[in-house]
Amino acid sequence: MTARLVFITGASSGIGQALATRYLQAGWRVALLARRAEEMAKWAQAQGWPEQQWAVYAADVRSEAEVQAAAQACLSTQGLPDVVVANAGISIGVDLSLAEDLSVLRDLMDTNVIGLAATFQPFIEPMKLRGHGTLVGVASVAAMRGLPGHAGYCGAKAAVVQICETLRGELRPFGLRVVTLVPGYIATPLTSENDYPMPFLMQAGVFADKAFKAIERREAWRVIPWQMGVLAGLMRWMPRGLFDVLLGSQKHRKKRRRT
Repeated sequence: MTARLVFITGASSGIGQALATRYLQAGWRVALLARRAEEMAKWAQAQGWPEQQWAVYAADVRSEAEVQAAAQACLSTQGLPDVVVANAGISIGVDLSLAEDLSVLRDLMDTNVIGLAATFQPFIEPMKLRGHGTLVGVASVAAMRGLPGHAGYCGAKAAVVQICETLRGELRPFGLRVVTLVPGYIATPLTSENDYPMPFLMQAGVFADKAFKAIERREAWRVIPWQMGVLAGLMRWMPRGLFDVLLGSQKHRKKRRRT
């Protein structure tokens, strides 16, 4: 088939599912990686998606072997993607005074950071040989500063930002582009039980449309919605003393969510 192909992780809900829908609407073929592959396939069938346009691969991004197998299956059956979106992630509050939360921190890093690297790795050399391709890392405005109760999530998403920035410089000479998407609050299962204000909350479908356009333009960096970009910029440059006063009273939250 001549239609372009996008590979998306964390595709069974939230941002990943919305992006898959947006790409299909644009006539792309989609390769979807999800832990709940059967559920994802049933959902896709229920949407009436043309069967020749999509495929689902079962893998947990914490398992490098599973991601490798899924990537090879995609290459064999659908071909080399034009765009790879490393979207799978979890948000878990941690309290680093608790020994048991060290395993929670490891899970955050394995999913959000190692999972992103494992998603990109199988496609980098084939894309370099072809001479073009786009890698997309989904970070978060939480990457900008350390937020009380979220040391793991903030640290993991900051690592996503730095990895993408590093790859952007390394891969540009080979014709590859790296896009860093930085969502604010998006209405997904990840945010549905948040018990605190979520300024500029955006529907997943609206986010997906804006993200699709940013990826098509191969923007290096895009905060969505833009208002969160302004807020994140203010947070980033806020003096540490003022930041500590404003954010220091926030409570630790231990909600476990996976996108």
